[in-house]
Amino acid sequence: MATSPSAFTDFDLIASLQASLKEQGFVTPTEIQRRTLPLLLSGRSVVGVAETGGGKTLAYVLPVLNALKSLEDGGQPVAGDARPRAVVIVPTRELGEQVTKVFKRFTHTTRLRVRSLLGGTTMEVARRNIHGVFEVLVATPGRLLKLLDRELVDLGDVRVLVFDEVDQMLDPGFLPDAERIVGACPGERQLALFSATVPPAVQDLIGRLFADAVVLRSEGSHRVVPSLTTVNRTVVGGKRHPILRTLLAEKVTGGTLIFANTRKQCDQLVEDLREMGRECAVYRGEMDKIERRANLKAFRDGTVDLLVSTDLAARGLDVEHVGRVINYHLPEELDAYLHRVGRTARAGRPGVVINLVTERDQGLMEKIERAAAAPRRG
Repeated sequence: MATSPSAFTDFDLIASLQASLKEQGFVTPTEIQRRTLPLLLSGRSVVGVAETGGGKTLAYVLPVLNALKSLEDGGQPVAGDARPRAVVIVPTRELGEQVTKVFKRFTHTTRLRVRSLLGGTTMEVARRNIHGVFEVLVATPGRLLKLLDRELVDLGDVRVLVFDEVDQMLDPGFLPDAERIVGACPGERQLALFSATVPPAVQDLIGRLFADAVVLRSEGSHRVVPSLTTVNRTVVGGKRHPILRTLLAEKVTGGTLIFANTRKQCDQLVEDLREMGRECAVYRGEMDKIERRANLKAFRDGTVDLLVSTDLAARGLDVEHVGRVINYHLPEELDAYLHRVGRTARAGRPGVVINLVTERDQGLMEKIERAAAAPRRG
């Protein structure tokens, strides 16, 4: 295999995966895929840090399926009920659904089975989801631990354990939960961790559980992607509304995702937009989960071209047609900003972020400028 792979055909992947990649038009890997795939395919544990939209999901989906199908082809098929050989831990139900879909794009040729255990479902649905024999489990940590406690799922045959979008799972209880999940797996399992940013809590997790892993940072980690255009609009006297009205009158390709910082700001913005005669959907915490999912689906389908959200929508959601992100209220921290703007300009596509900037946002703007000016990591 080439030292620095420039095409998916350069990777040592089984024929069925290569056929699926070709069929779906995957030709050139992203930077994080080029750097992590050879290590994961060789069985090494890896920590991958890359900007949102950098292709992290496919970077672990392919090695996972490659390893499990190779075991099956070698005469070692999975045998026990609810005993997966690969587990992917995700922060939210929505991300779990996305990850499951990516796996399923490649299972029609490998004939491997993917199941999910995600928050927001009843225990009865969860039990049905893991009934029988399957190879891959995508799970939120809380739901997985509940079923582990009830001995309804067994991680004793896990060969690969992946933590995805780890910087979005950092409530105080997550590190002990992660240690419990790792402890329920065999000692010889392969570990992978993927994150867009590395706040101190992620660094602590890496130090505790990933001491033997190879740590790789993409050149674009902790900065916005090159295909993103940034426009800063100064807010004078707190008057955001006239700026937003002007922005929404401009023609844009794709949907517009508008961020506010709090649920109250979110609801007020939705009310203002509707008074302007603009149809929009809302996506935030503490709303009915069915309504929230329906609103996201309407935005994904293009039925509604405006989605107003708190940072809940910044957490790993992949909506292909987001052409513009508007920070109606800017966040305080750079990590939150990077997650927000990562919802557009994904996988090399162009995108625009428009920041409504007040005097109190100057600290964040300076952090963004420093990150943009920092030398790229090799």
